[in-house]
Amino acid sequence: MEKENIAVGLDIGTTKIVAMIGKKNEYGKLEILGVGKSKSLGVARGVVNNITQTIQSIQQAINEAETNSGYKIKDVVVGIAGQHIRSIQHTDYISRSNPEEVIGGDDIQLLIDQVNKLAMLPGEEIIHVLPQEFKIDGQSEIKEPIGMYGGRLESSFHVVVGQASSIRNVGRCIQSSGIELSGLTLEPLASSDAVLSQEEKEAGVALIDIGGGTTDLAIFKDGIIRHTAVIPFGGNVITDDIKEGCSIIEKQAELLKVKFGSAWPGENKDNEIVSIPGLRGREPKEISLKNLSKIIHARVVEIIEQVFTEVKAYGHEDPRKKLIAGIVLTGGGAQLKHIKQLVEYITGMDTRIGYPNEHLAGNSDEEFSSPLYATAVGLVMNSISNNTQSATRKEEVVSQRNVFYREPVVETVERIQQEVEEVETQSFSKKEESTGEKIKRSFFDRYVDKIKDFLDNAE
Repeated sequence: MEKENIAVGLDIGTTKIVAMIGKKNEYGKLEILGVGKSKSLGVARGVVNNITQTIQSIQQAINEAETNSGYKIKDVVVGIAGQHIRSIQHTDYISRSNPEEVIGGDDIQLLIDQVNKLAMLPGEEIIHVLPQEFKIDGQSEIKEPIGMYGGRLESSFHVVVGQASSIRNVGRCIQSSGIELSGLTLEPLASSDAVLSQEEKEAGVALIDIGGGTTDLAIFKDGIIRHTAVIPFGGNVITDDIKEGCSIIEKQAELLKVKFGSAWPGENKDNEIVSIPGLRGREPKEISLKNLSKIIHARVVEIIEQVFTEVKAYGHEDPRKKLIAGIVLTGGGAQLKHIKQLVEYITGMDTRIGYPNEHLAGNSDEEFSSPLYATAVGLVMNSISNNTQSATRKEEVVSQRNVFYREPVVETVERIQQEVEEVETQSFSKKEESTGEKIKRSFFDRYVDKIKDFLDNAE
Protein backbone atom coordinates (compact mmCIF):
# COMPACT_ATOMS: atom_id res chain seq x y z
CA MET A 1 0.00 0.00 0.00
CA GLU A 2 1.33 3.44 -0.91
CA LYS A 3 2.32 5.58 2.05
CA GLU A 4 0.30 8.80 2.32
CA ASN A 5 2.30 12.03 2.17
CA ILE A 6 0.52 13.93 4.97
CA ALA A 7 1.77 17.48 5.54
CA VAL A 8 1.20 19.82 8.49
CA GLY A 9 1.66 23.60 8.59
CA LEU A 10 1.58 25.70 11.76
CA ASP A 11 0.93 29.44 11.41
CA ILE A 12 1.86 31.15 14.70
CA GLY A 13 0.29 34.58 14.31
CA THR A 14 -0.32 37.47 16.68
CA THR A 15 -4.10 37.02 16.77
CA LYS A 16 -4.52 33.32 15.93
CA ILE A 17 -2.61 30.05 15.71
CA VAL A 18 -3.67 27.73 12.89
CA ALA A 19 -2.63 24.08 12.54
CA MET A 20 -3.56 22.68 9.12
CA ILE A 21 -3.27 19.04 7.98
CA GLY A 22 -3.42 18.31 4.26
CA LYS A 23 -2.34 16.05 1.40
CA LYS A 24 -2.22 16.22 -2.39
CA ASN A 25 -5.12 14.54 -4.17
CA GLU A 26 -4.88 12.69 -7.50
CA TYR A 27 -5.32 16.00 -9.39
CA GLY A 28 -2.36 17.64 -7.62
CA LYS A 29 -4.63 19.91 -5.55
CA LEU A 30 -4.40 20.35 -1.77
CA GLU A 31 -7.00 18.39 0.15
CA ILE A 32 -7.44 19.75 3.68
CA LEU A 33 -7.98 16.92 6.17
CA GLY A 34 -8.35 18.99 9.32
CA VAL A 35 -7.80 22.46 10.77
CA GLY A 36 -7.34 23.59 14.35
CA LYS A 37 -7.53 27.23 15.36
CA SER A 38 -6.88 28.89 18.70
CA LYS A 39 -6.57 32.44 20.01
CA SER A 40 -2.91 33.39 20.04
CA LEU A 41 -1.84 34.22 23.57
CA GLY A 42 1.78 35.07 24.25
CA VAL A 43 2.67 36.41 20.79
CA ALA A 44 3.07 40.13 20.02
CA ARG A 45 3.93 41.45 16.54
CA GLY A 46 4.94 37.98 15.40
CA VAL A 47 7.37 37.44 18.31
CA VAL A 48 6.85 35.06 21.27
CA ASN A 49 6.78 37.04 24.53
CA ASN A 50 5.20 34.42 26.81
CA ILE A 51 6.41 30.83 26.30
CA THR A 52 3.80 29.14 28.56
CA GLN A 53 0.78 30.82 26.94
CA THR A 54 2.13 30.17 23.42
CA ILE A 55 2.63 26.45 24.20
CA GLN A 56 -0.97 26.21 25.47
CA SER A 57 -2.31 27.95 22.34
CA ILE A 58 -0.26 25.67 20.04
CA GLN A 59 -1.45 22.54 21.88
CA GLN A 60 -5.07 23.69 21.61
CA ALA A 61 -4.76 24.22 17.82
CA ILE A 62 -2.89 20.90 17.36
CA ASN A 63 -5.47 18.93 19.41
CA GLU A 64 -8.36 20.47 17.45
CA ALA A 65 -6.70 19.65 14.10
CA GLU A 66 -6.08 16.04 15.25
CA THR A 67 -9.69 15.65 16.43
CA ASN A 68 -11.09 17.06 13.15
CA SER A 69 -8.86 14.93 10.93
CA GLY A 70 -8.39 11.62 12.74
CA TYR A 71 -4.61 11.97 12.33
CA LYS A 72 -1.87 12.17 14.96
CA ILE A 73 0.62 15.00 14.25
CA LYS A 74 4.35 14.20 14.52
CA ASP A 75 6.03 17.31 13.12
CA VAL A 76 5.20 20.68 11.54
CA VAL A 77 6.55 23.30 9.15
CA VAL A 78 6.38 26.66 10.95
CA GLY A 79 6.11 30.17 9.54
CA ILE A 80 8.59 32.77 10.81
CA ALA A 81 7.64 36.47 10.89
CA GLY A 82 7.99 39.40 13.25
CA GLN A 83 9.49 42.85 13.40
CA HIS A 84 13.01 41.39 13.91
CA ILE A 85 13.09 40.12 10.29
CA ARG A 86 15.13 42.08 7.78
CA SER A 87 16.61 41.31 4.37
CA ILE A 88 19.81 42.25 2.54
CA GLN A 89 21.10 41.88 -1.02
CA HIS A 90 24.52 40.25 -1.28
CA THR A 91 26.77 39.18 -4.16
CA ASP A 92 29.47 36.54 -3.73
CA TYR A 93 31.73 34.41 -5.91
CA ILE A 94 34.07 31.41 -5.88
CA SER A 95 37.07 30.67 -8.13
CA ARG A 96 37.00 27.05 -9.28
CA SER A 97 40.28 25.10 -9.24
CA ASN A 98 39.46 23.25 -12.48
CA PRO A 99 37.47 25.29 -15.05
CA GLU A 100 37.58 22.30 -17.45
CA GLU A 101 35.12 20.41 -15.22
CA VAL A 102 31.40 21.21 -15.41
CA ILE A 103 29.80 23.11 -12.52
CA GLY A 104 28.04 20.79 -10.10
CA GLY A 105 25.97 20.95 -6.94
CA ASP A 106 29.12 20.95 -4.78
CA ASP A 107 30.28 24.25 -6.33
CA ILE A 108 26.95 25.88 -5.59
CA GLN A 109 26.97 24.49 -2.05
CA LEU A 110 30.45 25.99 -1.57
CA LEU A 111 29.11 29.38 -2.65
CA ILE A 112 26.13 29.05 -0.28
CA ASP A 113 28.37 28.10 2.64
CA GLN A 114 30.40 31.21 1.93
CA VAL A 115 27.27 33.40 2.14
CA ASN A 116 26.26 31.67 5.39
CA LYS A 117 29.53 32.85 6.95
CA LEU A 118 28.57 36.51 6.47
CA ALA A 119 29.07 38.57 9.62
CA MET A 120 25.71 39.63 11.05
CA LEU A 121 24.81 42.04 13.85
CA PRO A 122 25.12 40.57 17.38
CA GLY A 123 22.28 38.13 18.10
CA GLU A 124 21.22 37.83 14.44
CA GLU A 125 21.23 34.72 12.28
CA ILE A 126 20.63 34.02 8.60
CA ILE A 127 17.24 32.33 8.02
CA HIS A 128 17.03 32.16 4.21
CA VAL A 129 19.69 32.32 1.50
CA LEU A 130 17.71 32.74 -1.73
CA PRO A 131 19.73 32.71 -4.98
CA GLN A 132 18.77 35.15 -7.72
CA GLU A 133 20.87 35.20 -10.89
CA PHE A 134 24.18 33.45 -11.44
CA LYS A 135 27.13 34.78 -13.43
CA ILE A 136 29.83 32.55 -14.95
CA ASP A 137 33.09 34.16 -16.15
CA GLY A 138 31.29 37.47 -16.66
CA GLN A 139 28.31 35.94 -18.54
CA SER A 140 25.28 37.20 -16.62
CA GLU A 141 21.58 36.30 -16.20
CA ILE A 142 22.14 32.55 -15.83
CA LYS A 143 19.33 30.87 -13.89
CA GLU A 144 20.66 27.27 -13.91
CA PRO A 145 24.49 27.03 -13.76
CA ILE A 146 24.75 23.25 -13.20
CA GLY A 147 26.31 21.50 -16.20
CA MET A 148 28.07 24.61 -17.55
CA TYR A 149 31.84 25.26 -17.79
CA GLY A 150 33.56 28.17 -16.05
CA GLY A 151 36.30 29.29 -13.67
CA ARG A 152 34.53 32.02 -11.70
CA LEU A 153 31.02 31.31 -10.38
CA GLU A 154 29.22 34.37 -9.05
CA SER A 155 25.68 34.90 -7.76
CA SER A 156 23.46 37.55 -6.25
CA PHE A 157 21.56 36.47 -3.15
CA HIS A 158 18.54 37.65 -1.21
CA VAL A 159 19.49 37.00 2.41
CA VAL A 160 16.79 37.03 5.10
CA VAL A 161 18.04 37.67 8.63
CA GLY A 162 16.30 37.38 12.01
CA GLN A 163 16.96 37.41 15.75
CA ALA A 164 18.35 34.02 16.79
CA SER A 165 16.64 34.19 20.21
CA SER A 166 13.18 34.78 18.66
CA ILE A 167 13.59 31.80 16.32
CA ARG A 168 14.82 29.55 19.13
CA ASN A 169 11.87 30.59 21.30
CA VAL A 170 9.52 29.38 18.55
CA GLY A 171 11.49 26.10 18.41
CA ARG A 172 11.21 25.74 22.19
CA CYS A 173 7.40 26.23 22.05
CA ILE A 174 7.04 23.60 19.30
CA GLN A 175 9.18 21.05 21.16
CA SER A 176 7.41 21.68 24.48
CA SER A 177 4.06 21.10 22.73
CA GLY A 178 5.11 17.49 22.10
CA ILE A 179 5.80 17.79 18.35
CA GLU A 180 8.92 18.14 16.20
CA LEU A 181 9.99 21.05 13.99
CA SER A 182 10.51 19.80 10.42
CA GLY A 183 11.03 23.15 8.67
CA LEU A 184 11.02 26.94 8.86
CA THR A 185 9.65 29.27 6.19
CA LEU A 186 9.39 33.03 6.06
CA GLU A 187 5.63 33.72 6.24
CA PRO A 188 5.39 36.08 3.23
CA LEU A 189 7.10 33.37 1.14
CA ALA A 190 4.54 30.79 2.33
CA SER A 191 1.66 33.17 1.54
CA SER A 192 3.13 33.85 -1.92
CA ASP A 193 3.11 30.11 -2.71
CA ALA A 194 -0.59 29.98 -1.80
CA VAL A 195 -1.95 33.07 -3.60
CA LEU A 196 0.42 34.06 -6.44
CA SER A 197 0.61 32.49 -9.89
CA GLN A 198 3.93 31.85 -11.65
CA GLU A 199 2.88 34.38 -14.34
CA GLU A 200 2.51 37.10 -11.69
CA LYS A 201 5.93 36.29 -10.23
CA GLU A 202 7.44 36.53 -13.73
CA ALA A 203 5.67 39.82 -14.57
CA GLY A 204 6.55 41.44 -11.23
CA VAL A 205 4.24 41.56 -8.22
CA ALA A 206 4.20 42.84 -4.62
CA LEU A 207 2.46 40.60 -2.10
CA ILE A 208 1.17 42.43 0.98
CA ASP A 209 0.08 40.10 3.80
CA ILE A 210 -1.81 42.13 6.42
CA GLY A 211 -1.81 40.05 9.61
CA GLY A 212 -2.87 40.81 13.16
CA GLY A 213 0.48 42.06 14.45
CA THR A 214 2.60 42.64 11.33
CA THR A 215 2.25 43.42 7.64
CA ASP A 216 4.60 41.32 5.51
CA LEU A 217 5.85 42.27 2.05
CA ALA A 218 7.39 40.03 -0.63
CA ILE A 219 8.32 41.36 -4.09
CA PHE A 220 8.88 39.02 -7.06
CA LYS A 221 10.23 39.82 -10.53
CA ASP A 222 11.28 37.42 -13.33
CA GLY A 223 10.11 34.55 -11.11
CA ILE A 224 12.68 35.42 -8.43
CA ILE A 225 12.22 36.88 -4.93
CA ARG A 226 13.67 40.41 -5.00
CA HIS A 227 12.72 42.09 -1.73
CA THR A 228 11.11 41.18 1.62
CA ALA A 229 10.15 43.37 4.57
CA VAL A 230 8.11 43.16 7.77
CA ILE A 231 6.19 46.27 8.91
CA PRO A 232 5.45 46.11 12.69
CA PHE A 233 1.79 47.15 12.27
CA GLY A 234 -1.28 45.09 11.44
CA GLY A 235 -4.99 44.66 12.15
CA ASN A 236 -4.51 44.86 15.93
CA VAL A 237 -3.36 48.49 15.71
CA ILE A 238 -6.58 49.38 13.84
CA THR A 239 -8.61 47.65 16.59
CA ASP A 240 -6.69 49.57 19.29
CA ASP A 241 -7.40 52.86 17.50
CA ILE A 242 -11.13 52.06 17.39
CA LYS A 243 -11.05 51.10 21.08
CA GLU A 244 -9.40 54.40 22.04
CA GLY A 245 -11.32 56.60 19.58
CA CYS A 246 -14.77 55.25 20.49
CA SER A 247 -14.04 54.53 24.20
CA ILE A 248 -15.19 50.91 23.98
CA ILE A 249 -13.68 47.54 24.96
CA GLU A 250 -11.40 45.57 22.60
CA LYS A 251 -13.94 42.83 21.85
CA GLN A 252 -16.52 45.41 20.73
CA ALA A 253 -13.88 47.29 18.70
CA GLU A 254 -12.92 44.08 16.82
CA LEU A 255 -16.57 43.27 16.08
CA LEU A 256 -17.19 46.83 14.85
CA LYS A 257 -14.16 46.64 12.56
CA VAL A 258 -15.17 43.29 11.06
CA LYS A 259 -18.93 43.93 10.67
CA PHE A 260 -19.14 47.66 9.87
CA GLY A 261 -15.57 48.79 9.22
CA SER A 262 -14.53 50.41 5.94
CA ALA A 263 -11.21 51.86 4.78
CA TRP A 264 -13.03 54.51 2.70
CA PRO A 265 -14.86 57.20 4.79
CA GLY A 266 -16.86 58.55 1.84
CA GLU A 267 -18.93 55.33 1.71
CA ASN A 268 -20.82 56.04 4.95
CA LYS A 269 -23.58 58.63 5.35
CA ASP A 270 -23.61 60.95 8.38
CA ASN A 271 -26.81 59.45 9.78
CA GLU A 272 -25.55 55.84 9.81
CA ILE A 273 -25.19 54.94 13.48
CA VAL A 274 -24.62 51.66 15.31
CA SER A 275 -25.62 51.16 18.95
CA ILE A 276 -23.29 49.24 21.28
CA PRO A 277 -24.55 47.82 24.62
CA GLY A 278 -23.20 49.63 27.69
CA LEU A 279 -21.10 47.85 30.32
CA ARG A 280 -22.92 46.49 33.41
CA GLY A 281 -26.26 48.21 32.86
CA ARG A 282 -24.85 51.50 31.54
CA GLU A 283 -26.55 53.35 28.71
CA PRO A 284 -25.89 51.97 25.18
CA LYS A 285 -23.23 53.88 23.21
CA GLU A 286 -24.04 55.24 19.75
CA ILE A 287 -21.19 55.30 17.24
CA SER A 288 -21.24 57.00 13.86
CA LEU A 289 -20.05 54.69 11.06
CA LYS A 290 -18.52 57.69 9.30
CA ASN A 291 -16.30 58.37 12.34
CA LEU A 292 -15.48 54.67 12.56
CA SER A 293 -14.30 54.56 8.94
CA LYS A 294 -12.26 57.77 9.47
CA ILE A 295 -10.37 56.09 12.34
CA ILE A 296 -9.76 52.95 10.23
CA HIS A 297 -8.82 54.99 7.14
CA ALA A 298 -6.14 56.98 8.99
CA ARG A 299 -4.36 53.86 10.28
CA VAL A 300 -4.67 51.83 7.04
CA VAL A 301 -3.20 54.76 5.07
CA GLU A 302 -0.23 54.79 7.47
CA ILE A 303 0.34 51.02 7.04
CA ILE A 304 0.03 51.13 3.22
CA GLU A 305 2.35 54.15 2.97
CA GLN A 306 5.02 52.32 5.01
CA VAL A 307 4.70 49.27 2.74
CA PHE A 308 4.82 51.50 -0.35
CA THR A 309 8.06 53.06 0.97
CA GLU A 310 9.56 49.54 0.90
CA VAL A 311 8.26 49.01 -2.66
CA LYS A 312 9.95 52.30 -3.66
CA ALA A 313 13.16 51.16 -1.92
CA TYR A 314 13.13 48.10 -4.19
CA GLY A 315 13.05 50.56 -7.12
CA HIS A 316 9.76 49.69 -8.88
CA GLU A 317 9.95 52.87 -10.97
CA ASP A 318 12.96 51.50 -12.87
CA PRO A 319 11.56 50.06 -16.17
CA ARG A 320 13.54 46.83 -15.61
CA LYS A 321 12.04 46.44 -12.12
CA LYS A 322 8.46 47.41 -13.00
CA LEU A 323 5.77 45.41 -11.20
CA ILE A 324 3.42 44.70 -14.11
CA ALA A 325 1.09 42.47 -12.05
CA GLY A 326 0.74 45.21 -9.40
CA ILE A 327 -0.19 44.36 -5.81
CA VAL A 328 -1.86 41.30 -4.26
CA LEU A 329 -3.40 41.75 -0.79
CA THR A 330 -3.86 38.78 1.52
CA GLY A 331 -4.10 37.95 5.24
CA GLY A 332 -6.97 38.76 7.61
CA GLY A 333 -6.61 42.53 7.04
CA ALA A 334 -7.34 42.09 3.31
CA GLN A 335 -10.97 41.35 4.23
CA LEU A 336 -11.54 44.97 5.32
CA LYS A 337 -14.12 46.65 3.07
CA HIS A 338 -12.78 48.95 0.31
CA ILE A 339 -9.12 48.28 1.20
CA LYS A 340 -8.43 47.29 -2.42
CA GLN A 341 -9.67 50.67 -3.68
CA LEU A 342 -7.64 52.54 -1.04
CA VAL A 343 -4.42 50.68 -1.95
CA GLU A 344 -4.98 51.44 -5.65
CA TYR A 345 -5.59 55.12 -4.79
CA ILE A 346 -2.40 55.44 -2.68
CA THR A 347 -0.03 53.43 -4.88
CA GLY A 348 -1.53 53.92 -8.35
CA MET A 349 -0.96 50.18 -8.97
CA ASP A 350 -3.43 47.45 -10.00
CA THR A 351 -4.56 45.55 -6.91
CA ARG A 352 -6.44 42.32 -6.24
CA ILE A 353 -7.29 40.29 -3.13
CA GLY A 354 -5.34 37.01 -2.95
CA TYR A 355 -7.33 33.87 -2.12
CA PRO A 356 -5.63 30.48 -1.66
CA ASN A 357 -8.56 28.62 -3.34
CA GLU A 358 -6.64 28.08 -6.61
CA HIS A 359 -4.55 25.34 -4.94
CA LEU A 360 -7.38 23.78 -2.90
CA ALA A 361 -9.37 20.70 -3.90
CA GLY A 362 -12.89 21.38 -5.19
CA ASN A 363 -14.60 19.82 -2.14
CA SER A 364 -12.74 22.05 0.36
CA ASP A 365 -14.70 24.05 2.92
CA GLU A 366 -15.31 27.58 1.62
CA GLU A 367 -13.95 29.00 4.89
CA PHE A 368 -10.39 27.83 4.03
CA SER A 369 -10.32 29.81 0.78
CA SER A 370 -10.34 33.02 2.85
CA PRO A 371 -7.21 35.26 2.76
CA LEU A 372 -7.04 34.55 6.51
CA TYR A 373 -5.70 31.04 5.78
CA ALA A 374 -3.23 31.98 3.00
CA THR A 375 -0.12 31.48 5.18
CA ALA A 376 -1.35 28.15 6.64
CA VAL A 377 -2.14 26.80 3.13
CA GLY A 378 1.31 27.94 1.92
CA LEU A 379 3.03 26.19 4.85
CA VAL A 380 1.22 22.90 4.09
CA MET A 381 2.25 23.23 0.41
CA ASN A 382 5.84 23.82 1.58
CA SER A 383 5.67 20.70 3.75
CA ILE A 384 4.34 18.63 0.81
CA SER A 385 7.15 19.85 -1.47
CA ASN A 386 9.67 18.67 1.20
CA ASN A 387 8.07 15.19 0.97
CA THR A 388 7.43 15.07 4.72
CA GLN A 389 5.36 12.44 6.51
CA SER A 390 4.12 14.71 9.30
CA ALA A 391 1.06 12.82 10.58
CA THR A 392 -0.30 9.27 10.78
CA ARG A 393 -3.82 7.91 11.13
CA LYS A 394 -4.85 7.56 14.77
CA GLU A 395 -5.76 3.87 14.35
CA GLU A 396 -2.16 3.27 13.13
CA VAL A 397 -0.85 5.02 16.25
CA VAL A 398 -3.11 2.85 18.47
CA SER A 399 -2.00 -0.36 16.74
CA GLN A 400 1.64 0.68 17.20
CA ARG A 401 1.03 1.16 20.94
CA ASN A 402 -0.40 -2.39 21.22
CA VAL A 403 2.56 -4.07 19.52
CA PHE A 404 3.35 -6.41 22.43
CA TYR A 405 0.25 -8.51 21.61
CA ARG A 406 1.67 -9.69 18.26
CA GLU A 407 5.41 -9.27 18.01
CA PRO A 408 6.03 -11.29 14.79
CA VAL A 409 3.41 -9.25 12.87
CA VAL A 410 4.99 -5.98 14.05
CA GLU A 411 8.39 -7.07 12.77
CA THR A 412 6.83 -7.85 9.38
CA VAL A 413 5.04 -4.49 9.27
CA GLU A 414 8.25 -2.65 10.19
CA ARG A 415 10.21 -4.59 7.55
CA ILE A 416 7.60 -3.80 4.84
CA GLN A 417 7.51 -0.14 5.91
CA GLN A 418 11.33 -0.01 5.75
CA GLU A 419 11.26 -1.50 2.23
CA VAL A 420 8.62 1.02 1.13
CA GLU A 421 10.72 3.87 2.54
CA GLU A 422 13.81 2.56 0.70
CA VAL A 423 11.88 2.42 -2.59
CA GLU A 424 10.54 5.93 -1.97
CA THR A 425 14.04 7.21 -1.17
CA GLN A 426 15.40 5.69 -4.36
CA SER A 427 12.58 7.14 -6.51
CA PHE A 428 12.95 10.50 -4.78
CA SER A 429 16.71 10.60 -5.40
CA LYS A 430 16.11 10.04 -9.11
CA LYS A 431 13.86 13.11 -9.31
CA GLU A 432 15.76 16.07 -10.69
CA GLU A 433 15.72 19.18 -8.50
CA SER A 434 16.51 22.70 -9.59
CA THR A 435 19.50 24.54 -8.12
CA GLY A 436 17.19 26.71 -6.01
CA GLU A 437 15.39 23.67 -4.55
CA LYS A 438 18.68 21.93 -3.72
CA ILE A 439 19.98 25.04 -1.95
CA LYS A 440 16.73 25.59 -0.07
CA ARG A 441 16.47 21.95 1.05
CA SER A 442 20.10 21.52 2.18
CA PHE A 443 20.10 24.88 3.96
CA PHE A 444 16.85 24.24 5.83
CA ASP A 445 17.90 20.75 6.87
CA ARG A 446 21.04 22.20 8.42
CA TYR A 447 19.23 25.17 10.00
CA VAL A 448 16.49 23.04 11.60
CA ASP A 449 19.18 20.61 12.85
CA LYS A 450 21.03 23.59 14.35
CA ILE A 451 17.91 24.69 16.28
CA LYS A 452 17.26 21.10 17.45
CA ASP A 453 20.87 20.80 18.70
CA PHE A 454 20.54 24.12 20.54
CA LEU A 455 17.27 23.01 22.21
CA ASP A 456 18.71 19.60 23.16
CA ASN A 457 21.81 21.21 24.71
CA ALA A 458 19.63 23.70 26.58
CA GLU A 459 17.69 20.90 28.29
